[in-house]
Amino acid sequence: MKILVLGGAGYIGSHTVSELVDAGEEVVIADNLETGHIEAVNPKAKFYEGDIRNREFVDSVFENEKIDAVIHFAANSLVGESMTNPLKYYDNNLYGTKVLLESMVAHGVDKIVFSSTAATYGEPESIPIVETDRTEPTNPYGETKLSMEKMMKWTGVAHGLRYVALRYFNACGAHESGEIGEAHSPETHLIPLILQVPNGQRESVSIFGTDYDTKDGTCVRDYIHVTDLAQAHILAVKYLADGGESNVFNLGNGVGFTVKEVIETARKVTGHPIPAVESPRRGGDPAKLIASSEKARKVLGWNPEHASLEEIIASAWKWHKNHPNGYAK
Repeated sequence: MKILVLGGAGYIGSHTVSELVDAGEEVVIADNLETGHIEAVNPKAKFYEGDIRNREFVDSVFENEKIDAVIHFAANSLVGESMTNPLKYYDNNLYGTKVLLESMVAHGVDKIVFSSTAATYGEPESIPIVETDRTEPTNPYGETKLSMEKMMKWTGVAHGLRYVALRYFNACGAHESGEIGEAHSPETHLIPLILQVPNGQRESVSIFGTDYDTKDGTCVRDYIHVTDLAQAHILAVKYLADGGESNVFNLGNGVGFTVKEVIETARKVTGHPIPAVESPRRGGDPAKLIASSEKARKVLGWNPEHASLEEIIASAWKWHKNHPNGYAK
C-alpha cells in the first residue's frame, strides 16, 4: 500500500513512518515543518513540504502519488496555547482537515486514520475511560479534535469515507535506535521536562498540585510508548483496508502512574537525584486519566509491547542524553 502520512516529520508521525517503512509499506510524507523536523524524515519515504490548508498543495500530492490511505497527524496540539490562541487551533486543525477531506473526496481516497486525543473526553466520568463515555472537552485543542472526528463522520455519510480516530493518552519514549525522539519547543510534556534536569538544562522539575484525590496527591496519567502508538496506526490502516467500518479507539496501557512515580522512576533510570518543586495546581488538569484500550486490543489486535514505565523512560533518556537540543546541532 502507498500511505500518505501528514505530519510525518513530527514526533509520533516520524515514529509511525519508521514502523511503516520497516513493515515494507510505501510511504509519502507531507509536512509544513512548523513543529516537525526535516532531520526526523525517514530517508526511505518520499517527502513533500507544504501545508494541508493549501488545497493546491494537497491536490498536487494526490495527483502525483496513487495514495491508498491517509494517516493524519498534522495539527497543533498544545492545550495551554489553545486556551490563549483558540483561533489558531480552529484554523490549522479544523480548516486544514476540511481542505484535506475535500481533496480526498475529489481524488477518490476513502480511508483515513486520524490522530485524536484523550482531551476529547474532558473531565472523565469514570476510570478507566471507555469510547462510549461522554465527550465534553475542556479546552479548544480537545474541542477541535472532537470536531475533526465529527467532520470525518459526516463526510463518510455523504461520500463513503471510512475513518479510524485513535484517542490516545500520554505519548512518550523514543525509537529504540535512539535516532528519532521527542523534540518540542517549548517542551510541555512531563517526561522530557524531567529529563532536562539530569541533562543539565534545568535545576529542578515542577509538580503542579499535590492535593488531588490520588494515592500520593499528584495527577495520574496513562503513559504509552510512541512505538506502540505507531503500531496501532498501522493496524488501523489494515483494519480499514480489510473493509472495517468507521470507528473510534482509545490507546493507553490501562495503567496510571502519578507524577511522583514518574519522577522516581526517572531518578532510578538516570541515576540523578532530580530535585522536584511542589507548585500550585494548573487549571484544567483532571486528577486521573486512564484509558481502557480493550476495544483496540479486541478489534485491531493491538498489543502494546513497551508498557513498562522504566523501559519508556530509558528509551526517552537514550534519545535526550544524545540529543540535548533535540534535532538542533
